[in-house]
Amino acid sequence: MSLNEEKKIEIFTTMKTIRKFEERVEGLYLDGLLPGLVHLYIGQEAVAAGACFAINSDDYIVSTHRGHGHLIAKGGQLDKMFAEIFGKKTGYCRGKGGSMHIADINLGILGANGIVGAGLNIAAGAALSAQLLGSNKVAVCFFGDGATNRGTFHEALNLSSLWNLPAIFVCENNLYGQGTAYSRQTKVDKISDRAAAYNMAGLTVDGNDVFAVYDAVLNAANKARNNKGPTLIECNTYRWKGHFIGDNGMSYRDQEEVDRWKKKCPILKMQKMLLKEGILTERAIEEIDAYVNNKVTQAIEYAKSSPEPDPNEVFENVYTTHNEGCMI
Repeated sequence: MSLNEEKKIEIFTTMKTIRKFEERVEGLYLDGLLPGLVHLYIGQEAVAAGACFAINSDDYIVSTHRGHGHLIAKGGQLDKMFAEIFGKKTGYCRGKGGSMHIADINLGILGANGIVGAGLNIAAGAALSAQLLGSNKVAVCFFGDGATNRGTFHEALNLSSLWNLPAIFVCENNLYGQGTAYSRQTKVDKISDRAAAYNMAGLTVDGNDVFAVYDAVLNAANKARNNKGPTLIECNTYRWKGHFIGDNGMSYRDQEEVDRWKKKCPILKMQKMLLKEGILTERAIEEIDAYVNNKVTQAIEYAKSSPEPDPNEVFENVYTTHNEGCMI
């Protein structure tokens, strides 16, 4: 692990930002201020932060319906994210995409996706473009355990291995595909074992340990850049909330399980380490909390004061004609 103290603090602050962002989103949604559906990332912050800090700023990521954490960790602007979630014209997708479809091509964020497993093929395509263009970029695809039983998972891994693509498949195994427990939908104990079927590297790490995720993705990225093919990384983690806001999760899991995983909080885990190593003090952590809270609050105010989309623009920026061209 080659991280200096400054970078560790930056990662910690990012994880804190993700948590506060999601907590405020939940409150706003419950107050009836946000349209559509929202899927919270609370409890899984170490995966997004560890993975995105291990790659370059111009590398690609492909996200999921539970994507706010990935977007923030990759450098997404909080004000434009909140504006999009509010459905405002100043949002990333001009208010037309909402929570599940935020994208920022300039940051290598090729989009969140409301369709389970859809990002896998997009990531393979991005990796193929990097290979053909000789850009030395990698494509990181985030997806959940539920997506591993869809055809897109097997198609993307098979083709990526066959063509030796610079792709990194990061499975966030939070134990539930919506309301179905992993043990009820998949026979293999480890999702990473499925990599063997495609003759590609596969490993399982503690998804609540940001440094374990960082090391795994960094090694996979170095391998991919050296034309040594893709990697499947399974990150064992847990979502604290239900599948979406409004689902309390108690119809398919019990409180004892939730409480047990909350004790493994990835942010608290890193915080204890930073305090123990003397990298941060309790006062410094309070200052980080105040900074994050202020940053999120300002982003919310920006979104609230932003204009609504013009109905006359409903068909603008939703497709491109073939002669305009589109190259990653």
